[in-house]
Amino acid sequence: MPHRLQATADDDRQRLDRFLAAHLARLSRARLQELVREGRLRLNDAVVVDPAHRVKRGDVVELDVPSPRPSELVPEPIALDVLFEDDDLIVVAKPAGLVVHPAPGHDAGTLVHALLAHCAGGLSGIGGVERPGIVHRLDKDVSGVMVAAKTDTAHRNLAGQFAVHSIERVYEAIVAGLAPARRRIEGAIGRHPKDRKRMAVVTRGGKPAVTHLERLAAAGTLVSRVACRLETGRTHQIRVHLAHIGHPILGDPLYGGARVRALPSALKAAPAATGRLALHARVLGFHHPRTGEWRRFERPPPDAFETLMERAGLCNL
Repeated sequence: MPHRLQATADDDRQRLDRFLAAHLARLSRARLQELVREGRLRLNDAVVVDPAHRVKRGDVVELDVPSPRPSELVPEPIALDVLFEDDDLIVVAKPAGLVVHPAPGHDAGTLVHALLAHCAGGLSGIGGVERPGIVHRLDKDVSGVMVAAKTDTAHRNLAGQFAVHSIERVYEAIVAGLAPARRRIEGAIGRHPKDRKRMAVVTRGGKPAVTHLERLAAAGTLVSRVACRLETGRTHQIRVHLAHIGHPILGDPLYGGARVRALPSALKAAPAATGRLALHARVLGFHHPRTGEWRRFERPPPDAFETLMERAGLCNL
């Protein structure tokens, strides 16, 4: 479906993706960026593929939005731990080891497949064919609370709350060393300059990121159990920030580093044996997209966290 828009004085110098999002509210900004990169946008009759391009007053923008393709994913009857569900959304506790959406190497057995079966296909289509209903994600080996959207309206609303960082998100983790009692960790996050598979705290080109750390318990100076409240939400934010201040998460193959390698073998092996990071999304709070009511959902970490702290206490004797 073609859309033709013209920039006004109020739109002058605005990023192309922001301009589109303001005028085409039914589409998420991420989806609009994807369409631009696919070459579906013409600016004054010239194809533009950079979502960050700045529009000028009088520019004529034409965007070709293809009709939604039917999902080719096959629903799978995977058990879900449902914390809440209504006609607009569903909140689940994701176990460690479960991939959120299909990706290379994971074309079946994902949370999306489970949601399609549980919701009888009734999920928002804004995320595209591969990610119906998915508003945010957790890494495969991270457990915790997630929300998925059943309608496009709910999806847009929730995505907006994530975008302006009004969502409450609290994680728990077990990290190497004696973590500070409290600390505000601030550092822009971007791609690692030498390893594109990793993120890093960077001085140029990154996105602002803030994590609030609180130490909950400690086993001597070996390991600490901490709570992390996200002020922003960047890829691998907690993992990167904790590693950056010298307290990487146990079981983290990307950011663990020498501090984790120096721990007793009984501690290093414990998270790996359970196939997970020692990281758990404990709290998720948001305004319900239809009623506006504040909803807060909490699921404590699995017993493995307590077992790991007990084991660390024994190692510290």
